[in-house]
Amino acid sequence: MLRKVAGIGGFFAVTPGPRPPEGFRPVADLRSAAFLRERIADVARRMGTAELRVAASAAQLGAAARFWSVALGTAAVGGVVPDLAGASWRLVPGGMLELWVPGVREPGPAGLAAELYLEVVEGQLRPFGEAVRRVTPVAEGLLWGNAASALAGAVKVLGAGRELAAELLTVGPLRGALRADGRRTSCCLYYRAPGAGLCGDCVFDRPPGR
Repeated sequence: MLRKVAGIGGFFAVTPGPRPPEGFRPVADLRSAAFLRERIADVARRMGTAELRVAASAAQLGAAARFWSVALGTAAVGGVVPDLAGASWRLVPGGMLELWVPGVREPGPAGLAAELYLEVVEGQLRPFGEAVRRVTPVAEGLLWGNAASALAGAVKVLGAGRELAAELLTVGPLRGALRADGRRTSCCLYYRAPGAGLCGDCVFDRPPGR
């Protein structure tokens, strides 16, 4: 199942197997202060911005997109839940987060959407967002907006999982993060990077004045 999802490409890419390849680190290491400071500084350099909160938002959005793509792809294609708690990661050239996932499981009585919520939102995105905010001041609502935007983006690329995503977007901190038309209720700050514009789902119609 994971190989099938990996074949979609892009953010859905995932490395399956009985053990992580050399160089992979436990997923919890993504939340270490030392790693996040280095990661955010690197993203800032790549974006050409001196505003660390802009880079922190971009780094968190990228991680959210990876977790949601793998999780939603696995759920929509196979009706199962990936073991993200047991996952490992490494950065590849260009800054992409590569994921290894040990396996999948059948959803419990609560249902697939509820299992995905626990695995992705509570298991990964909440502790990751809290760790990001400990090293760089950035609004919590902005990060949950990123998480919701990443989920919606995964649906668009996959072309499936809309009902699952719609259910997830009514629960916990994802509730109210997107409007009925798919636009955000917060801004990811990307427009503040040199040469950047607004994202397609931005809450703004035009870049606000600084």
